[in-house]
Parts: sequence; C-alpha cells; structure tokens
Amino acid sequence: MQMICLDLEGVLVPEIWQAVAAETGIEELRKTTREVADYDALMRHRVEVMAANAIDLPRLRAVAASLQPFPGARAFLDRLRESCQVTILSDTFYELSGPLFAALGRPAAFCHHLETTADQRIVGWRKRIDDHKRRAVEGFTALGFDVVAAGDSYNDIAMLDAARRGFLFRAPPQIRAERADLPALSEYSELLAATAAGRSAA
Repeated sequence: MQMICLDLEGVLVPEIWQAVAAETGIEELRKTTREVADYDALMRHRVEVMAANAIDLPRLRAVAASLQPFPGARAFLDRLRESCQVTILSDTFYELSGPLFAALGRPAAFCHHLETTADQRIVGWRKRIDDHKRRAVEGFTALGFDVVAAGDSYNDIAMLDAARRGFLFRAPPQIRAERADLPALSEYSELLAATAAGRSAA
C-alpha cells in the first residue's frame, strides 16, 4: 500500500504567515520555511514580532479562516485517496488550520500546537516531536507502506529524503537549485502521474 505524505502550505493551501503579513502590514512575518531553514529560529522571531505588535490568536485565526485551498487541491486529494493512503505532514498549527483541513475534506494530518495565555496572546509553540516529518515517514515505512512525499520548503527536505520517492512541488528557485537531484513538479496532474507511476512500478 502506498502512503503519500504531503506538506500543507505552499502545496495545497497558501502560506498562512504571508497572509498574516499582508493583512497586518508587518513585513517581518512574511518569511517562511521557503526562505529560512531553521524552523525554531523562524518561530522564535514570529512570536517576538507578534508580541511586539499585539497580534493574538483570534487575529491569526481570522486570517487563516479567510484562506481557501489552491484551485484543484481538493480534487487532487480526492483522486489520491481513491487508491492511496494520504497524510499531511505540516509545521503549521492545529489552532490555525482547522478550516483549511475542512475545505480539503479533513485528510489525516500531523502538525503542532501554539501555546497561548488565558487572554489568547501567543507565547510559544509545542512541536509534536522534533523532526516530525522525517520520523513520520520512517514510521510509515516501518509499518510496510511504500512512502512517496512532496513538499516545497527547507523543512520538507528530510521528509523527501526519507521517502522512497521524494518530489519538490512548486518549490522556490533556490531550493530547486540546491536540491537538483529531487524531481521538481509544479502541477497536481504531474504529481498524480508520478505517484501512479510509482504504484505501477512497485
């Protein structure tokens, strides 16, 4: 049985933090794991910027709830789920992603939690486990799944390397150049074809 592991933001839905930056006008929140390889450093910076600008969880949720999946993303997932297991492995947060997961048909998903005060100020984050994308792929492989993975950011590279087949999907030019050994795709039809080819070859 094939397991398809996908990143969320940048692959299936827009980048939440870029939407927050656009809504608040705070350019410091625009950077994502497409530009910054150190996720913990990126999150520390985000928490500091939100504290300095009084951005709380309700405001983040409102921005996230205003987003919609990319055109074709839901149909792409539905097609995959006809013949494969699909799991979203994301470094986003359950507190923000609920409406997006609902719009995608509630796929299985592993992500993290935000830590907040009683008055909904964001003071930190709690990861599921360190390096959870890679470790999830290794766990699925140990369970006997043939794992294929796709992502667009630096925090996806370990997941792609751990999978039997890994694909960059709509990744920025610098990541495609740094990891030219990974096939780079840009359309859901291409990724569907690649996963189907993997099943027929298995």
